[in-house]
Amino acid sequence: MLFFVLAVDLAALAVLVAAARTAPTSQQWATAGWLAAAALPHLHASHLIEQRRRDRSGSPYVDLCSVWIFAGVLALPLVLELALVAVIYGHRWLLVNRFDPVRPPHRTVFTAATLALAAAAAAAVLRATGAHEHLLHLGDGARPGWADLAAVLAAGAVQWTVNTALVGTVIAWTVTVEHPRRLLGSASDNLLEVSQLALGVFVALALLWWPPAALLMIIPTFALHQCVQLDQLKIAARTDQRTGLLNAIAWHQQAERALERARATGGRTGVLMIDLDWFKRINDTHGHPVGDDVLAEVATVLAKTVRRGDTVGRYGGEEFAVLLPDVDEAEVRAVAERIRVRIRALRITAPTGERVALSATIGAALHPAVAEAGLDGVIRAADEALYAGKKAGRDRVALAL
Repeated sequence: MLFFVLAVDLAALAVLVAAARTAPTSQQWATAGWLAAAALPHLHASHLIEQRRRDRSGSPYVDLCSVWIFAGVLALPLVLELALVAVIYGHRWLLVNRFDPVRPPHRTVFTAATLALAAAAAAAVLRATGAHEHLLHLGDGARPGWADLAAVLAAGAVQWTVNTALVGTVIAWTVTVEHPRRLLGSASDNLLEVSQLALGVFVALALLWWPPAALLMIIPTFALHQCVQLDQLKIAARTDQRTGLLNAIAWHQQAERALERARATGGRTGVLMIDLDWFKRINDTHGHPVGDDVLAEVATVLAKTVRRGDTVGRYGGEEFAVLLPDVDEAEVRAVAERIRVRIRALRITAPTGERVALSATIGAALHPAVAEAGLDGVIRAADEALYAGKKAGRDRVALAL
């Protein structure tokens, strides 16, 4: 991986050296100045938003810099575009990354290099099609045609593809990913990236037609950032921070809706209440950080073990809940037993090197087999089965009758 990162950094440097052979005109320098005057205030303001949001949720940093980078691809010569990338990420390092111990300087350099190569690839598309030359004459009254629009769309696609491929390669080498599709990012991540590229087109049009108007684009970009923050805060409000699962309130709401659907269709719904055995002893013996590791590992087991469409949440403390739509008694027992066996098979080691012994007792209830009508009643029946399993010796599955 080290050689790949160095190769990307050196490739970006080589592109910069090659681009520097052509000196920008004074007008192009002025355009770059207007773009920087729009980009840097937005990035500085977004830093204040992100600082508050990350303190609450700890989610990844979002800066929406692709708006300004793609605008530079369309409106600037390549050397000034690469200089803009360097300025943006130098600004980000000064504000954010130098205070973040998990983001050493070489990571910022690599991120800037990937965007520089992506921007260079997008610019190559525009130059090969002649669209870049047509766009530069907007101020002279020229009107780009449909072919130029197609070239702009192709350039945006190339920028996204190159950046995603480079970053995805590093992720594939450094992080265990359950499915290769996750290397491409989520649907919402990609929609956000496309939105940034679209805004970048309008920033470029402003720069090429009436440069001061580019400053007005700070407002919609800032509004987009606020929308991203709102969406992430909604997710954070539904998520348990230690495990990444639904929290108790969100799980209960989702389970209520699933139970209502089951009643309407006459289907059966199972509820599992899972309690880790002797969890307080784990915290007292090995410390709370080890206890947190145990909770996270169990959450991963649950997410991988249940079926597609099942709902998993952390119900509180060391207790987890699973909703199983459209099941019969045999399926409820099978899923619960599979979870129990996989939790017992976890190999967790304390900092002292001592293995952490782990098991779970699971109470299960099946609606409408139990007499309880509502979700709370089904949960209560599963809880009673859970406590019966605890009294019977723990590390077992108990089904409510």
